[in-house]
Amino acid sequence: MRKSGPPKGLIAYFVLELLEEKPRYGYEILKEIREISGGHWEPSYGSVYPILYKFEEKGWAERIERADEPDRKYFELTDEGHAELAERRESGCEKASDFADVILGFFHVYAAFSTDDRFEIPETEGEWRFDEEFSRWVVEQVVRHHEHYFDTEFERLEETPAEFYERHGIDPDES
Repeated sequence: MRKSGPPKGLIAYFVLELLEEKPRYGYEILKEIREISGGHWEPSYGSVYPILYKFEEKGWAERIERADEPDRKYFELTDEGHAELAERRESGCEKASDFADVILGFFHVYAAFSTDDRFEIPETEGEWRFDEEFSRWVVEQVVRHHEHYFDTEFERLEETPAEFYERHGIDPDES
């Protein structure tokens, strides 16, 4: 179980994937990540450019010159970068547990702020609130995204977390 923050290496993985598709510059990468996240997340220049420079230093990416845009710093993957991406894809299944833990952790905190008397967060008109109605809206959006991406109608699962883990052969203490 993760203690805080997004899964380690997420931005770097995105950068590798996006560079494999085509050579890109930093701002273009930022826009793509924002789009992939549905507009919910956009890394800063301060996180993307150091990754690009690190990849360049490690030999995973190289700068290329473009006559049509001489002032932009474009990067493309090298053969070593393709190999690194292949390795990260291979180990990517380990990230699914981290992602689920982050999503569930944030929702549990949201629900705690809504229901636990120890938290006294005032409601402000015209702002997001920690209450049942807003919680339902968050869950509804997750369901809608599920139905959109998996092209299916969402069906509730009746099994407990322990039953789900057992059915899939997952040891929750190992995650």
